[in-house]
Amino acid sequence: MPKLKVDGVEVEVPAGATVLQACEIAGKEIPRFCYHERLSIAGNCRMCLVEVKPGPPKPQASCALPAADNQEVFTNSPMVKNAREGVMEFLLINHPLDCPICDQGGECDLQDQSLAYGRGHSRYDENKRAVTEKYMGPIVKTVMTRCIQCTRCIRFAEEVAGVEEIGAIGRGEDMQITSYLEGAVTSELSGNVVDLCPVGALTSKPYSFEARPWELKKTLSIDVMDAVGTNIRLDSRGRQVLRALPVINEDVNEEWASDKTRHAVDGLVRGRLDSPYVRVNGKLQKASWDDAFRAIAAVDAGSSVAAVHGDLVDCETLFAAKALLGAMGSTLIEGRQTGMDYDATSLAAVNFNTTIAGTEDADVILLVGTNLRWEAPLVNTRVRKAIKKGAKVFAIGPETDLTYRVEWLGDDLALLGNLPQVVRDAFAGAAKPMVIVGGAALKGGQGAVLALAGSLNLVRTLEDGGAWNGFNVVHMAASRMGGLMLGWAQPGGIADVAAAKPKLAFFLGADELDYAAFAESFKVYVGHHGDVGARHADVILPGASYAEKSGTWVNLEGRVQRGERAVFPPGDAREDWTILRALSAVLGQTLPFDTIDELRAAMGAAVPELGSLGLKTFAWNPPALDATAMGTITGYPIKDFYLTNAICRASPTMQRCSAELVHGQEFAEAAE
Repeated sequence: MPKLKVDGVEVEVPAGATVLQACEIAGKEIPRFCYHERLSIAGNCRMCLVEVKPGPPKPQASCALPAADNQEVFTNSPMVKNAREGVMEFLLINHPLDCPICDQGGECDLQDQSLAYGRGHSRYDENKRAVTEKYMGPIVKTVMTRCIQCTRCIRFAEEVAGVEEIGAIGRGEDMQITSYLEGAVTSELSGNVVDLCPVGALTSKPYSFEARPWELKKTLSIDVMDAVGTNIRLDSRGRQVLRALPVINEDVNEEWASDKTRHAVDGLVRGRLDSPYVRVNGKLQKASWDDAFRAIAAVDAGSSVAAVHGDLVDCETLFAAKALLGAMGSTLIEGRQTGMDYDATSLAAVNFNTTIAGTEDADVILLVGTNLRWEAPLVNTRVRKAIKKGAKVFAIGPETDLTYRVEWLGDDLALLGNLPQVVRDAFAGAAKPMVIVGGAALKGGQGAVLALAGSLNLVRTLEDGGAWNGFNVVHMAASRMGGLMLGWAQPGGIADVAAAKPKLAFFLGADELDYAAFAESFKVYVGHHGDVGARHADVILPGASYAEKSGTWVNLEGRVQRGERAVFPPGDAREDWTILRALSAVLGQTLPFDTIDELRAAMGAAVPELGSLGLKTFAWNPPALDATAMGTITGYPIKDFYLTNAICRASPTMQRCSAELVHGQEFAEAAE
C-alpha cells in the first residue's frame, strides 16, 4: 500500500488508488467535473490539477495519476491555484450566462466550483459558441450550449446502462454531445445522466421550470415501482411531490434510480381517489366515511371474507388487514394477484439470497425466465459489473436485449433437467455460482429450479469460511416479500381465494387482478388511484400512496426498509392502516392498536424479522416439490416497463415513455 504526503500529511492508500483519492483520504477537497467514482477515468476537464513532487514542474491531473510511495502532493500551492483559475476561465469561455433560468441553479457543480476556485472576471471578450439542442427523449432535456464535454453521460450510458446511444461528434471547438441520430435514449436508466451532468446541459424534462431546490422539503423514502427497494429522496412543495432522487445506498441501488422511480411521481396528483364511494343502482356515488362503513357492515358475510393485496402496499397495512380478517374468522389472504402459485413456505426458496450487492461477485450466472432489465434494472447493472470481472451469463427464456452478452440456451423449462455440458462445466468450476429465477419460471417450474439448485451445488461454504447461497428469485412487486413474511399466500394462489367465493372481499390496491373471478363477492377497494380495482368496487375507501404515509417495505433480498411521509393524502383520503382500524370498530372487531408505533410493535412481535430494519437472512430449507418442469416460456410478466402499476398509468411522463420507447410512436418536436 503506497504511502505519500498530501500537504504535509502522510497517508496510506490502497494499491491502485489515484492521487485524487489519496487527497480525499487526507481530507482535502479536489474540484472535478469529468471524474466520477463509478465511471472510468477520462481526465479531460483538467480541474483536478495538483502539484506533485518528484515530477515535472507543472500541475498534473490527479484523477489519472496513480498514487505512489514517497510522493509529495500539494493541493493549494500558488501553481495549483493559478492553474485551476485558468482552467475555470477556459470552461466558462463559452458557457452561457443563464443561471437564473437554468434548472441546475442552486445545485450546480459549475456554480459552486467557479465561486470557490475561479477568478472574479474573464479576459475573453469574443462571441460565445452556440450549440443546437439535441433530442434525447421524454426524460432528458438538453441545453447543449452549456456542455463542457466532461463525457460523464457518455461513459454512464456505455458502462452502467449498457446502451451505447450517447456519444460525441466533431473535434475541438466543434465537438458536440448527442444521442445516436438525435433519437430518444432507450435506456430505462437514462435519468441518471441528469444527476451526473455537472453544468445543467442535461436536465430533467418533466421537472423543467418547476421549482428551485431551496423551495423544496426533502423526505427520505423507499421506491415502490419495483422490488429492489431503491432508497430515494422525495422533494415536495406544499402538497405535491415534484421529483424523486436516488439516495446513496451501496448495498441496494448505489446512487442510481430507474426512470420509473424518478418520474412516475407526476402520477401522484392525477386520477386520485379523494373521497369514499358506494355503488348504488350500479353506479358509484360519493359518500361519507360513515356511509361507506355502514355499507360494508351491512354485508352478512360471517367468516366468508377474503383479502387480496396489490404491488405497492406497505407492511403495516398488510398486518392490519390480516389481523382484521383473523378477527372475522378468515385466513383467505393472498398477494400474488396475477396468478402465481409457487410454494412460499420457505422464504429462502423465494428470496434473493446472494443479495443485490453480492451479485457483483458471482463468476457464473444462469438466468431462468427473467427479463432482468425490466424486472429489476438495478440488479441488471450488478450483473453487468460481474461480467466486467469475468463472469459468464447463460439464460433460459425468450431472447431479449439485457445490455450484455448472454448465451441463450432456449425457452423450454425442460432444459432445467438437462443443461448443456458447457453450463454444467462452468458451474462445476465456479467459486460463486448463481441462478436468478424470474416470474416466468416460478409458476410451474419452481420445483425444477429448486432441484437444479441442489444439483449445481449453489449453497456452499466458501474457502474464507463465509456462506454463499446462489439461489435467487426476482420479485417485481414492492410488497411481495413483506406479504410473504406476513403469510399472505394460499397453497393454490389467487385461484384458491376465488374458489372459496367469499361474500365480502377486500382489495388493497389490487389493480392487476382478474376481477371476473370475484363477480359474486361484495368488493371493497382500498387504494389511492381510480384504476382497475376502483372500477370494479362496490365500496371505495380512499387510501394514501407511498409518498403520503410512513411505511415499511421489504425488498427482494429480504431487506426491511422504511420510508417517511412527504406530503398528506388529498381530500378525505387516509392512511390505509387507519382505515382498517376505523372499519374494525364498526364491524365489532376492534383491532388492538391505535397508533403506528403500537401497530409496529404488534407486527414485530408477530413477525420478529419485521421488528427491526436491515437485511434479514432465511434458513435454507426449500420445500420438496415436483421437479418436473412444465412447458415453454412464451413471454415475460412485464409487457410494458413504464406502465406496471396505477401510479405509472396515471403519469403523463410514463405514458409518453411507453408510447415512444416501447411502442415506437413518434412525437413531433415544436421549433423553439
